[in-house]
Amino acid sequence: MGGIRIRRRARATAWRHRRTERQIRLIPISLALAGTIVLAGAGAVGLIALILSALSPVDLAAIKPSVSEVLDIVKISLAVVAGVGGMVALVVAYRKQRVTEAGESREQTKLFAERFDKASDKLGSDAAAVRLAGVHALTALADDWVGGRQMCIDVLCAYLRMPPAPEPDQANDITSHTAWRSMAEVRATILRLIAIHMKASAPIPWHGADLDFTSVIFTTDINFTDAVFSGGTVNFRGVSFSGGKVDFIGASFSGATVDFSDASFSGDTVSFSDASFSGGTVSFNSATFSGGTVSFNSATFSGDTVSFSGTEFSGGRVYFRGATFSGDAVSFSDATFARAAVSFSDASFSGGTVSFNSATFSGGEVNFNHVDFSVGTVDFGAASFSGATVAFGGAKFSVGTVDFIGASFSGGTVSLVSAEFSGGEVSFRGAKFSSGTVSFRDATFSGGTVYISHVADGHHGIKGLPETAPGLRRPAPAGPVGPEEAAESGNQTVP
Repeated sequence: MGGIRIRRRARATAWRHRRTERQIRLIPISLALAGTIVLAGAGAVGLIALILSALSPVDLAAIKPSVSEVLDIVKISLAVVAGVGGMVALVVAYRKQRVTEAGESREQTKLFAERFDKASDKLGSDAAAVRLAGVHALTALADDWVGGRQMCIDVLCAYLRMPPAPEPDQANDITSHTAWRSMAEVRATILRLIAIHMKASAPIPWHGADLDFTSVIFTTDINFTDAVFSGGTVNFRGVSFSGGKVDFIGASFSGATVDFSDASFSGDTVSFSDASFSGGTVSFNSATFSGGTVSFNSATFSGDTVSFSGTEFSGGRVYFRGATFSGDAVSFSDATFARAAVSFSDASFSGGTVSFNSATFSGGEVNFNHVDFSVGTVDFGAASFSGATVAFGGAKFSVGTVDFIGASFSGGTVSLVSAEFSGGEVSFRGAKFSSGTVSFRDATFSGGTVYISHVADGHHGIKGLPETAPGLRRPAPAGPVGPEEAAESGNQTVP
């Protein structure tokens, strides 16, 4: 049944493509020739009129041309006629060339369509070896047929989206298991060939093509190292990375729309290290990272939007070490960090907005050690820290804005040990501190403004604040105070 669906889908796609090809449109030859003669005659008359207008009035009755002058006039007339004839010949030759090219194009399209039908028929075979031949035939056709390249890629992706048969028990049925492995090799070959054509060094690149991997289950190694996703739409929505190693190392996402929404990362290793996200939109919304290791180490996020909104980090390890966030917006809003190890250590937030608004940190470890927060805005507003360890050790807060307004700290530890506050604004206004610990031990306050005043529900969980420091707004002292004392407490008052 799968083979029949592939053949039907491929033939329907090819029929739609051939139907939409434009036919050559030419003016009827009689009109073309008549128009050419009229234009040539008008040009000649206009030229003669222009010359005569430049001369003084001539008495034609007094002119008696000699034989040689008559012959010259005849020669000029013949030259004009020859010029008109040459123009007619050029028009006829041009039309003939156009018709010939159109015929060759139709013939070439016909040959491409025949190759497409044969290749798609092979994909529907019951034999894995024949299907492999069909995969390679479609790939070669995509290289040769620029106008039909997307159609060939669509068929290859459609094959991957078809759910594979469950793996048979090798011990009880070795024959079926061997056949299953052979069919799995067909899928692996499609992924390998697509990845090769997406590389920056590909002899015939498929950059800018649409790739639809919706709900595909990836159980084998995939290598998109140094791939270029420029333009087009790359859809990984709902995919499952449940086995094997997937590499996007050094990949470039520029101007494309890349969608990993609802994807599940629960297998071996997925790496986006050194990848560049510049322009376009990349979405990991509602994705689940529940096992294995996912690395964005040294990745660059610049331009447009990268979104992890609603993403769940509930196991495994996720690394953003040394990543650079600059440009428009990166969002972790409503994300959940639970029982996972997530590291942003040595990352740089410079420009744009990075939002952890309403994120939940409940269990596991989230590491912002030695992160440089400069220029841009990092928003932890209304975030919930409960039971997790969140470390900002040695982080630098300069120029930009870091917002913990309305955040809730209930259990767990938030460490700002040895953090440097040298500019910008860091605000804990309205934050709630209960049963957890927020440590500022050995933090340095040398500029900017740090608002820890006006916190809600007390401040007994705040540890290690200096008695006075430039720009530090400490919590108000316990008990009733007068207006003058209240004003003073908002500016470096010791509790």
